[in-house]
Amino acid sequence: MRTPVSDPLRVGGYRIVGRLGSGGMGWVYLARSRAGRPLAVKVVRPEFVADDEFRMRFAREVAAAGAVSGAYTAAVVDADPDADLPWLATVYVPGPSLTEAVRSGGPLTEPYLRRLGAGLVEALMAIHAAGIVHRDLKPSNVLLAADGPRVIDFGISRLAGSSSITQAGVVMGTPPFMAPEQLSGGSVGPPTDVFALGGVLAFAATGRSPFGSGERVAYRVQTEPPDLDGAPEELCRLILPCLAKDPAARPRLAPLLELLAPDESAPPWPPPSVAAGIRSRERDLDSRQGEDSRAAVVSVPSCLQSHAQALLDAGLTDAMVAGAVAHVR
Repeated sequence: MRTPVSDPLRVGGYRIVGRLGSGGMGWVYLARSRAGRPLAVKVVRPEFVADDEFRMRFAREVAAAGAVSGAYTAAVVDADPDADLPWLATVYVPGPSLTEAVRSGGPLTEPYLRRLGAGLVEALMAIHAAGIVHRDLKPSNVLLAADGPRVIDFGISRLAGSSSITQAGVVMGTPPFMAPEQLSGGSVGPPTDVFALGGVLAFAATGRSPFGSGERVAYRVQTEPPDLDGAPEELCRLILPCLAKDPAARPRLAPLLELLAPDESAPPWPPPSVAAGIRSRERDLDSRQGEDSRAAVVSVPSCLQSHAQALLDAGLTDAMVAGAVAHVR
């Protein structure tokens, strides 16, 4: 793991407890507010601070994340995009990502798939109500908290009416979960996120992307039907319309929520394997409650790093996406 020359002991007045992770664009730290609330603080690497375009992108992430409120998103607590080293602090979510949960515990069963889907729909409704298109909904950007999923990482989101500040010809996102119009550089809107929602639910139900992976994934997204083998039949009937190639054919979120909502006999959230992971993270958080802020910052256990990895995933390389799109063309 690459580390800064000297980890900060405080960022924006928040006490740094430990280093959660690092990536191409910066570091993410576990921090505490003055009242002791755990936070995830993303700090930009110094080599990017002189890049005006990067600062604009980071400021856009801050604006987008700060504009969203809802039970199923991780709230922004504070930020300073104009600092010497720009930073963003969000509420820390002590739960695994959907990617981790499925890899360790297998696909979710239908009752939990419905609760996951309903939570993600409510999150997207809050995001779209704020005039934002997320554009990068994927399993690693979904954290599973004790009271439901959380959608995070607004690194490449688009505020309504804002102009793009990415390079011409560069398409940003994660190909297995990108809508056809996004891969082709067309107009994106709420239906783009509905397509990604279908892909995320398919992953949760089967353990894989409905269009596979590898260099031909973008071609399959645009030209082939999704592979939903193994998903519950009733859920397939809800997921399949979300993955329509034509944005106009995808369902709206409000009626989709009604169809996904679990009945009263459904087991409570979270799934048992996820609950165990949450308890483990909470114990690790509690063990760091009183750590001395004057001590050197150290890496925290890997089980606490899910939130960090999702925040760092915004640094997906343009080359990866550009290569995928070039293959389609």
